[in-house]
Amino acid sequence: MPVITIKFDELRKLGIELSNEEIIETLPMLGCDIEDYDDNVLKVEFFPNRPDNFSVEGISRSLKGFLGMELGIPKYTIKDSGFKVFVDEKISKIRPFIAVCIVKNLEFNEDKVKQIMEFQEDLHWVMGRDRKKVAIGLHNYDVVTPPFYYKAADPDNVAFVPLNSQEKMTLREILNKHETGRKYAHLLKQYKKYPLILDDDDNVLSMPPIINAELTKIDENTKNVLIDVTGTDFKAVMQTVNILSTSFAESGGKIETVEIIYPDKKVKTPDLTPKTKLLNVENVKKIIGHDISLDEIKHSLLKARMDVEEISDDKLKVYIPAYRVDILHEVDIIENVAIQYRFNNIKPRLPKVATVGEEDPWYISDNVLRKIMVGLGFQEIMSLMLTNEDTHYKKMRLKEDDRVQVSQPISEDRTMIRKSLLGNLMEFLRDNRHAELPQKIFEVGEAVYIDKKSETKVKSVKKLAGAVMHSNTNFTEIKSIVATIIKNLGYKMELEKTNHPSFIKGRVAKVRAKMKDKASIEGVFGEIHPEVIINFDLEYPVTAFELEFTHQQP
Repeated sequence: MPVITIKFDELRKLGIELSNEEIIETLPMLGCDIEDYDDNVLKVEFFPNRPDNFSVEGISRSLKGFLGMELGIPKYTIKDSGFKVFVDEKISKIRPFIAVCIVKNLEFNEDKVKQIMEFQEDLHWVMGRDRKKVAIGLHNYDVVTPPFYYKAADPDNVAFVPLNSQEKMTLREILNKHETGRKYAHLLKQYKKYPLILDDDDNVLSMPPIINAELTKIDENTKNVLIDVTGTDFKAVMQTVNILSTSFAESGGKIETVEIIYPDKKVKTPDLTPKTKLLNVENVKKIIGHDISLDEIKHSLLKARMDVEEISDDKLKVYIPAYRVDILHEVDIIENVAIQYRFNNIKPRLPKVATVGEEDPWYISDNVLRKIMVGLGFQEIMSLMLTNEDTHYKKMRLKEDDRVQVSQPISEDRTMIRKSLLGNLMEFLRDNRHAELPQKIFEVGEAVYIDKKSETKVKSVKKLAGAVMHSNTNFTEIKSIVATIIKNLGYKMELEKTNHPSFIKGRVAKVRAKMKDKASIEGVFGEIHPEVIINFDLEYPVTAFELEFTHQQP
């Protein structure tokens, strides 16, 4: 999750008149964790559902509401710039959507420029899915000439000086030679033409989603900023430009809209029109479990920087600011009421259940597995049950089959429930390539299958999976690990020949184990296929196993 570094004095400059201790005490009430702090600097971690709080300005805005300093939807100075962006029809099959705006009268210093870059990259990760869905460009507006053009360009016939470089490169050369270009080349290499943003003098501003031009680089002398957001999801593009523009406006910036001219429509961005949702007062009381009054609910919503209109004694119309992308359902509004009312004011009460609680035997067995794995020198990881088809099937060399899909996924990388833990382990190894070798990791978790015979149509199973990565790991090592696990559980191991697309042929085995009155175990282990290793950007051999526990727990 994003960790935001802020200086206490910056919050005070934005109007938060609290001591360091009071800031540290107050911020967790907004739903963040304090990672670290000293006398000058504070590091906080916000959940990805609140990207509007990924900047010091966003945090200040939320704090002002929580402290009652400012209530309701923030009002920003916004006017029409009169400028346009013309969108080439040929870009529609590559990266079809763009939002652009101008923010003027800003003040920068070296620290501020660094914070903005960090804010941009945090949004790339959360909103953009590492630039695949959304990519952001921030430019010095004073060195370019409107109108602007968003087009598909020949990668060998256009050249410019990319950010932090001194020599001109063609678009194709940037993907092959520039560090950032190589990192994100996979987003464009399948296309014959690449996206490009130019001004009226044919100056290149950006090559989305790869890199900006050195020409428009922001520094301490920048006063006016041009924001461009491009992507494959129109809604996400609009949300991102709203978050960026309002964050700049919190520090005194003046927003100017820009008209986007598509071949079939016209759109002005940013559009800060609030969303509206109805709120049932009784639902608030029921879910919070507290007899909160109508006036207290309304005041809490105002502190959450929302506006509210009373429709009846039991219904409120809530106006949600355009930068709040996390409000999807009524329950999200109720959560905000609870936060602003303060959880400490909600009195706990015992449930009306006359029973004695005890740990579920199913989870007792988890601890047994953990002790065995830790004893073998493995480190536990915990990953999400939600994954995506690319990671789960394509990168693991598996054919797609029946699976439980998410009907309305909030992101492109969380579209299905996993059927295996191996993809999660490989993702973890990829994200921790910088760590020392050997790496030995495991996970105890659930997977879900389609079960047409079941009334619920799904079947949840417990799995244990582990992976080893170092230069000399091999079939013998992973076999001895699996044998030790089986033996410590009191089972007798049986091996069978098998083939599995994720493993090297001839270096993979199927394992079975049974014991009377206990669970049976089925699984697979071996050396991970080189193609899978490359798919996850790894450079060393990987061996892995996955065991599934059926019937009763061990």
